[in-house]
Amino acid sequence: MSTDRPTGSTFPVTRLRRFRRTAALRELVRETRLDVADLVYPLFVCPGEGVENPLEGLDAIVQRSVDRLCDEAEEAHALGIRAVLLFGIPESKDEEGSGAWDDEGIVQRAVRALRGRVPDLVLVTDVCLCEYTSHGHCGVVEHGEIVNDLSLDLLARTAVSHAEAGADVIAPSDMMDGRVGAIRAALDGDGFERVPIVSYAAKYASAFYGPFREAAGSAPSFGDRRSYQLDPPNVREAMRECELDLAEGADALMIKPALPYLDVVAAARARFDVPIFAYNVSGEYAMLKIAAAHGWLEERRAALESLTAIKRAGADVIVTYWAKDVARWL
Repeated sequence: MSTDRPTGSTFPVTRLRRFRRTAALRELVRETRLDVADLVYPLFVCPGEGVENPLEGLDAIVQRSVDRLCDEAEEAHALGIRAVLLFGIPESKDEEGSGAWDDEGIVQRAVRALRGRVPDLVLVTDVCLCEYTSHGHCGVVEHGEIVNDLSLDLLARTAVSHAEAGADVIAPSDMMDGRVGAIRAALDGDGFERVPIVSYAAKYASAFYGPFREAAGSAPSFGDRRSYQLDPPNVREAMRECELDLAEGADALMIKPALPYLDVVAAARARFDVPIFAYNVSGEYAMLKIAAAHGWLEERRAALESLTAIKRAGADVIVTYWAKDVARWL
């Protein structure tokens, strides 16, 4: 074997494998660390009592009535999970999505119940109209078009109703232009200036949302959401969305989905000095679950590797359906 070394090589003096030799050494010099405190657990709340509806494509994730939701949140908090993201499935829907801002709406009731049951849990509420509208779109529809400006007041009313119920954080996901400014003005005007906004600033028109739309009952009845969600090939446009949302009063930014958009997460981390959230969406979760069920990969290793990749790309906080599993694994 030749002992010639390439010019500039410091081998054998330098051996990068030295710190890879044992698990303890690898952990000592690990650059990116995943922690349960980094995670937000999505929860779906539905009408009724004692209800747990399993969801096809989202193994171990279910729709829960308020009482069962409180049980689940209490268990998650005991495992070390500090925050949940709430999505509501209303009893009925209409053209405007009026259930979204109803004081007795499903999310509002869930927030009040959780606040009493698990007072230290951070309650983040998704603010959108799609779960509540009969057409399934994220804004008001007129003549087959999603009307931006008419939707802003409804989104702002929804945000205020969540804050009044006791939400800690408001997370608008609709992708209407100007909605962060409208929500910030409404919150401040009603005395909720201390409630932060985590804006879904870069939410893409992705193929990875399929299982979620069953979970939230939010599939559009016509067309798609490409006229308001981001076009997947675009990164510079995503940065413009982030800039505008921060200028309107957003306190943190959400990138959604996470794994197919790690470059967007990294770009946002490099450009903006605010907390960066990333949503490890239902399709990402379902793919690994199905592969693991067939024995094609090891779920624990694959899930932790995926979540670590999101953290490594620059996310401070990860919204993930694996939150409880990770709490146990770590």
